[in-house]
Amino acid sequence: MAFEARARVLDSDDIARVIRRMSHEMLERNKGSADLALVGVRTRGVFLARRLAGTIEEIEGGQVPVGELDVAFYRDDVATRRAASVGVTEIPFDINDKKVVMVDDVLYTGRTTRAAMDALMDFGRPSVVQLAVLVDRGHRELPIRADYVGKNIPTSGNEKVKVSLVEVDGADMVEIGEEAEE
Repeated sequence: MAFEARARVLDSDDIARVIRRMSHEMLERNKGSADLALVGVRTRGVFLARRLAGTIEEIEGGQVPVGELDVAFYRDDVATRRAASVGVTEIPFDINDKKVVMVDDVLYTGRTTRAAMDALMDFGRPSVVQLAVLVDRGHRELPIRADYVGKNIPTSGNEKVKVSLVEVDGADMVEIGEEAEE
């Protein structure tokens, strides 16, 4: 199946503005960057987390640690999903008593976020866990809500949201479309 885009909802300038706004929101809500850490959900969440950390560092000074979280083995559909490649989880800092912001590209059913919370708790006990997503497309199956949202994009159940980032895909954009037969 190939993705057939119908509309571009964010371009690279939009994504840059969203990252800056979300960074300011995180600093305001957490009263600065002290004890703040970001953990990106692989794959695109990692690159978004790095961008957010870089912007927070520009605004506030000081370094914000960034980790990577692979949730493949924590998913509730691991037995029924086609074999996905398992990536690296790397959290090179102590999360105990930290304000950890999990970062992902799209919030949809909430199941990936639930898996990410389970995986994160294997590394310690943060003082708080928050969620930042570039896109919230609705259709939740679990009671999960993002603390920081780049853009709410109402979608139908058959629509797909495709996030492209320059680090992975060669360009920054968010598109809405459908899976098309090849």
